[in-house]
Parts: sequence; structure tokens; C-alpha cells
Amino acid sequence: MTLKLKEFIDKPFKDKRGVYWTSWQSSYLKGIKFVHDKFSVSKYRVLRGLHGDSKTWKLISCSFGKFYFVVVNYDQHSKNYLKKYSTILNYDSGKQILVPPKHLNGMMCLSEQCVVHYKLSYKGRYVDSKDQISVKWNDNKFKIKWPLKNPILSNRDK
Repeated sequence: MTLKLKEFIDKPFKDKRGVYWTSWQSSYLKGIKFVHDKFSVSKYRVLRGLHGDSKTWKLISCSFGKFYFVVVNYDQHSKNYLKKYSTILNYDSGKQILVPPKHLNGMMCLSEQCVVHYKLSYKGRYVDSKDQISVKWNDNKFKIKWPLKNPILSNRDK
């Protein structure tokens, strides 16, 4: 079962010096106000997630390296409940994924190191890890085929 999500692709400018791209423009979306940005730096085989909450929109991109990204609809009242989406994000693709509230997301670093950029919106107070939903990364009901075996996990994700 495949879940459809909004993807943004800003074609990067590449030359002998490197890569240059736009990560956000207010014209991308109407009605979502992003108010908080976070970055995570991971090494090869680190798996983060599956996490989410009922209020926050997340625009996810890769600032460096490459990672496998998964989103699962976790809204029990949705016709798309438990449907999933997966893709590979890397720093030079210009691709970003918009994750709605009531969806879980997780990532696995596929390069020596990767940097994930999270652009967050929220209503009310910020929802940090202690208030998020956390579901085991290899829960059988999701049937996620992670690309690497023996991931490196935090205590939260074990």
C-alpha cells in the first residue's frame, strides 16, 4: 500500500564548486506556518524513528549525505491508515517531503554521514520527543523493508 505525499523539488545548481539550492520559499505552501527548524547528524546505519505527533507538519530534506526516508499514516480514522511512503533523499537532489500531522516518520543513514533538516510547524506548544508518538522501527504491521541490517538505534528506538 502506497501513501501519496507532497514532494518539492528545487533543481539544484551544480558546477565545479559544488551544489546550490533553495530549501524553502513561502510560495511552496499556503496555510502552513513553519516556525522551528532542527537538524540531525547521523552516521552510516543510524536509524531514527518511527516518530510523530498529531499537530506538526514537517518538511524534510537532506542537507548532506544520503538517507532512506519512510512515512506511515498513523491516523486511525483515515482511509489511508498504515499506508506508507518511502524514498531516498540526498543532498544534491533538491527533493523535500512534506509530512502531515498524524504521520510517523523515520530515516536510515545510507552514507558515511548524513544531515537531515526538519522544518516544523505546530499549533499551540512545540511537541518535543517526550510528547511524540514512538513506534518500534521494525513493527510487523508496517512491513517496512529497511535497506540495511543491524541498524544503530537510540534507547528510544529500540
